[in-house]
Amino acid sequence: MTGFGKGEALFGNKKITVEIRSLNSKQLDLNLRLPGAYRQTEYELRNLISRAVQRGKVDVFVSVESQATETSARIDGEVLTAYAAQLREAAEAAGLDTRSAGWDAAALQCVMRLPDVVATQSTAVTDDECAVLVAAAREACDRLDAFRAQEGATLIADLLRRVDLIESYKEQVVPFEQARTETVRARILDNLSKLRVDVDTNRLEQEMIFYLEKLDITEEKVRLKNHCRYFREVAAEEEGAGRKLGFIAQEMGREINTMGSKANETNIQILVVKMKDELEKIKEQVLNIL
Repeated sequence: MTGFGKGEALFGNKKITVEIRSLNSKQLDLNLRLPGAYRQTEYELRNLISRAVQRGKVDVFVSVESQATETSARIDGEVLTAYAAQLREAAEAAGLDTRSAGWDAAALQCVMRLPDVVATQSTAVTDDECAVLVAAAREACDRLDAFRAQEGATLIADLLRRVDLIESYKEQVVPFEQARTETVRARILDNLSKLRVDVDTNRLEQEMIFYLEKLDITEEKVRLKNHCRYFREVAAEEEGAGRKLGFIAQEMGREINTMGSKANETNIQILVVKMKDELEKIKEQVLNIL
């Protein structure tokens, strides 16, 4: 299910931000990007997010922003002085004028690019800082769940409306089904009358009943009604019902397809097409539900 969640936390002069974005997918595809200093928390973060998200294509971004006015980078004065002296000696040996007005500025730019002039003090990540990061990730998961719950309620309402439409189309089949029986019977009798042959009336009635029973869709309508009822129950009562709703939709499709193959009547086939159209929309939306 699609969704977005963001969690923020402060640790000293650091602001830790965790963002989670999820898209629809049948399986869990988790992509986690975090600074190298926090690699020790990767396993814990993956477990936390996997339990919360369950399935989907999930991108997680962890960023750290320093709010300190000072920087951990320091200029090593001794190294800079040594580089400057060596550079001046080398320049004078090469016959360059080191007393010109622009020499000092040019030399400084050159020296600042040399190794070890600017050093950054690396600080180890403490357990307390890792705990703050995990708390921010948990907050992001909670907000993602809230986002998806709101979207899920809208999706469920839309799915149930389409199930109601399918049942409505099923009920509209009834009058055409009754008329179809008389039409088929009349067509058979008319074709027999054109043959101008003697017919055993009792045997004809038996064969006609047997033929009409093959076209009967009562069982399919009953099973479709039960599937629709079960769909509503699962949608209302069970958590993580997305896959089960998908299976129920498949069973609904089997009954609708059988009704179409037995229809033998234009109006019934039109209603079957309408039911199939609503069912396809249900199958697409079910993929958005956990």
